[in-house]
Amino acid sequence: MSVEIIGALLAGAFIGSVLGFIGAGGAMLAVPILIYIFAFTPHHATTASLAVVGLAAASGVLTKMRSREVLYREAIIIWAIGLITNLGFSSISDQLPDRFITTGFAIVLAFAGLSMIRNPLSTIHTRMPLPILILVSLIIGSITGLFGIGGGFLAIPILVLFFGTPQIIAAGTSLLIIAMNSLTALLGRAATLNEVDWHVPILMGLSAIVISNIASRKASKSTPAALKSLFAVFLLCLALFTLIESWVF
Repeated sequence: MSVEIIGALLAGAFIGSVLGFIGAGGAMLAVPILIYIFAFTPHHATTASLAVVGLAAASGVLTKMRSREVLYREAIIIWAIGLITNLGFSSISDQLPDRFITTGFAIVLAFAGLSMIRNPLSTIHTRMPLPILILVSLIIGSITGLFGIGGGFLAIPILVLFFGTPQIIAAGTSLLIIAMNSLTALLGRAATLNEVDWHVPILMGLSAIVISNIASRKASKSTPAALKSLFAVFLLCLALFTLIESWVF
């Protein structure tokens, strides 16, 4: 077994673990892994990430569905509101400079990390106004289309704030949103799918599917707040590295 195959399987396991335990964040790992470890271009990495994370999320959500931890109506509302920005930005993503994609991606990483640190999972009790729901859903569609991110780190706060959803159900619903958003963005990039070397993403996706299912079943027994804080710090470090790599080297 080659080093590349082992690396792809380990990377997929890492992505699947994050998706299963936290319900978000898989693409924020997949994109830099594909760029900095497997030498994908930013555009190809974001496209491949949509397939890897979308499949892993779709597989992981099946476990949540069986345990009735998915809200279908809310997931469809958030996905549908962001549909226009998702497809719109997906269709022009290949025309954008690599530095724009990596810089924007780093900003999203930093925002995601800060939002996870500032919003403890168990202390959110307010309701989000409808205009904010629409705005954030459009932003989710935008970052999915541009950066290959399913938007789970924004979907979970929306579900908790606006819909009053318990965290464990919000995580399951987030997986469905990620799966639908990723498929939508892939359709928007259909013209460039044949440019991607798919053997590494396929291995990553298979590994992520297996591990995300295992992690999903064990998520209810874990301490999501601690995992989320640790992941937030990791995202902030990754954002800093991405900015340095984009502008210094």
